[in-house]
Amino acid sequence: MASIETIRADFAFLDDWEDRYRYLIELGHTLEPLAPEAHNETTRVRGCVSQVWIERETRRDTNGRTILHFRGDSDSHLVRGLVAIAVALYSDHTPEEILATDAPAAFRELGLEQHLTPQRSNGVRSMIERIRADAYAPV
Repeated sequence: MASIETIRADFAFLDDWEDRYRYLIELGHTLEPLAPEAHNETTRVRGCVSQVWIERETRRDTNGRTILHFRGDSDSHLVRGLVAIAVALYSDHTPEEILATDAPAAFRELGLEQHLTPQRSNGVRSMIERIRADAYAPV
C-alpha cells in the first residue's frame, strides 16, 4: 500500500483525469485484504452509494503509543481507490493525529473534488466521518 506522500507525488505526476482514474483503480488493488466476515453491518459505512466497509484495529507503535490501523473494501473499483486514499491518510496514526488531519483538503489537493459525482463526494465524506468517529471511540 502506497503512503499518502507517494499518492500525492503520483497524482502530481499524472496530467489527465483518465490516468488518475486508472491510478485510483490500481490503488484499490493494493488495499490490505478485508476478511469475508468483516463485510458486515458493523463495518459498513452508511451514506455511500457503493457498498463500503472499514474495519479498525487498535495497535501499539514502537513508542508504545496507541495507533489505529484501518482496512477497507468496496464493491466498486473506483471507490476501492478512494478507500485506499483514506486508509493511506489515516491508518497507523494516533487518534489525536487522525482528528487533526484535514482529509477534505487532502482530497482537494489530489484534484478529486471536481471529478467526483456528488454521490461519490458524499461517500468520501461518510468514510472520513466514520474514521473520525472511530478515532473518538474508546480504544
